Amino acid sequence: METTSANPTTREPKVLTRQQVEAFARNGYHFPVRAFSAEQALGYRAKLEGVERQLGTALMKTNIKNKPHLLLTWADELVRHPAILDAIEDILGPNLLCWSSSLFIKDARDPSYISWHQDSTYWGLSHPDVVTAWVALSHSTQANGCMRVDPGTHLMEQLPHKDTFAADNLLTRGQEVQVEVDEQRVVDIVLQPGEFSLHHVRIVHGSEPNGSDERRIGFAVRYVPTYLKQLAGPRDSAMLVRGVDNYHHFDMEPRPRADMDPDAVEMHRKVTEEAARILYRGTDRGPQ
Repeated sequence: METTSANPTTREPKVLTRQQVEAFARNGYHFPVRAFSAEQALGYRAKLEGVERQLGTALMKTNIKNKPHLLLTWADELVRHPAILDAIEDILGPNLLCWSSSLFIKDARDPSYISWHQDSTYWGLSHPDVVTAWVALSHSTQANGCMRVDPGTHLMEQLPHKDTFAADNLLTRGQEVQVEVDEQRVVDIVLQPGEFSLHHVRIVHGSEPNGSDERRIGFAVRYVPTYLKQLAGPRDSAMLVRGVDNYHHFDMEPRPRADMDPDAVEMHRKVTEEAARILYRGTDRGPQ
């Protein structure tokens, strides 16, 4: 596996300790890291649920769940949050793109789940130097279906997956990794509101349904160093969130000027349609 650009022997970490950077390289995940207070998390949650009230539907039933940072100013604020970017920089280096973001919301008693998978399976990116910050806007616990990881599996190459397109699977293709996951090794990523976890693009991970009476709200932000490129489809796009881009492999996405700004809505439509062509390639399916 190609290594990430972070080198704990030459780079002084900003948020993580050297030991935590080394542990991430060894295990493929790290948690928890505090981004902001529980009260601030409640504020972001209120804005999210305010959008749902305005639309009259849950965001998970709309395409806004994909790359919401292109449409909503508070989501744009989150992908640029200094505490999150500092932790990402500790692993990937100083020049960072936000390649994508997704909302993962499970309502109370929600049967939705995420099968065991590697994120890298259909993303088409040139290197596995990709880190996701999974930001909790609510409690994320075993009871309400927190993310679970199989430590060290990011050190494997890309593993075979099977597409299921299962109705309750929150993944694009309902993809499932075709290896046995040892439950004795699995770690539950339990987070408090305002905390986030970090995970490597190749770590095997998933989550169970929400069996609780509490809504679980997570915001996953995928960061890449600027030297990555898209190999599997048309020219890709991303948003520069820290440092400089001397490679220009991605078209630059603009920040939204206001929530659901008409220009942003049109940009979001084009960007997510192109992304869907990559994610659904080789199938006769498309976004639901």
